[in-house]
Amino acid sequence: MIKPLILAFALAWLGLPAVANESLRFPATNEDGPPPRSLTIHGALDLPYVEPVLEDFHRRYPDIELHYRNFTTLALHQHFLDDEQEKADVMISSAMPWQYRLANDGHAQPLETPAASAWPSWARWRQELFGLTFEPIVIVYRHELAEQFGAVASHAELLSLLERRYKELRNRVVTYDPARSGAGYTYAIEEARLSPRYWDLIAALGRADAALVGTTGEMLEGLAEGRYWLGYNLLGSYARDFVEEHPQLEMVIPSDYALVTQRLAFIPRKAPHPESARLFLDYLLSEAGQRVIGERTSLGTVHPSLEGPGTAGEMRTRLGDALRPIRLGPGLLATLDDLKREALLSRWQREFQRWSAIPFP
Repeated sequence: MIKPLILAFALAWLGLPAVANESLRFPATNEDGPPPRSLTIHGALDLPYVEPVLEDFHRRYPDIELHYRNFTTLALHQHFLDDEQEKADVMISSAMPWQYRLANDGHAQPLETPAASAWPSWARWRQELFGLTFEPIVIVYRHELAEQFGAVASHAELLSLLERRYKELRNRVVTYDPARSGAGYTYAIEEARLSPRYWDLIAALGRADAALVGTTGEMLEGLAEGRYWLGYNLLGSYARDFVEEHPQLEMVIPSDYALVTQRLAFIPRKAPHPESARLFLDYLLSEAGQRVIGERTSLGTVHPSLEGPGTAGEMRTRLGDALRPIRLGPGLLATLDDLKREALLSRWQREFQRWSAIPFP
């Protein structure tokens, strides 16, 4: 297997530690079988998370020469729209609004297979756009915080802690800056709709002089180094692996409500190799493909037949109505509306600075 990696560092639109223009290539290997076929996948999904899936698919279809290119989310979207660029057979991205817009604008072709038709309605749009993963948004904190102030298991407990202990926690809390992080902005839109205390929480973060950063990776690094004691709204799939390697950290899925994001996939209408594309997307929706995602990555699975840690079924059983998947529908387009974005960011800054006129004791 040939796996050339071309590294070019960039920040992902969704605030993830993704790297642009990495690639994986799996050449066709069944020399005595049918003529080789091709499949080109473009994604915003880091290689450690996609490689096990590609390896398993290639084992099942060795006559398909498979090429995967990893982009940052905005670069992926722009590359797709550029007629001069290489065309993808399958598009996978965590930028849910951008993926929805492409499908809504007619760029996706339907997948008419039993697996696609049986896919949970909350994780698909028509037969064209499919949510492959189940990734909760979480809180991560250092054990020192729990030892001094008690564990934090919900947004309500976080708000109470910040209101009571803002002096002690000054500069020790970190979250996304929604003005420069698409992830932070998307979560802000969803939480403002969801929680009547959301703006109080933003004010409490501001009162504690919370650090504002652009990626989950920055938050995790600062937590591991001890610069921060608590991180708010991290992507759980990335945080889970990191926390397992850093025993001084604890990750919790908030018990009052927890946003869930998904990686969305579709087959472009102009896919050069539509038959290979249909095979691959159908595999991703199959129990076998989802099992690889669930057992060999921390992305979380959607398939209703799968059980155990990291599956949507297990998390729904454990957390029930507290889980709030970001809805796959027209509401995602609000994320891309300039006037709505300006209005939300203006209020966010105003609430974050609510206590700024009052001298810090």
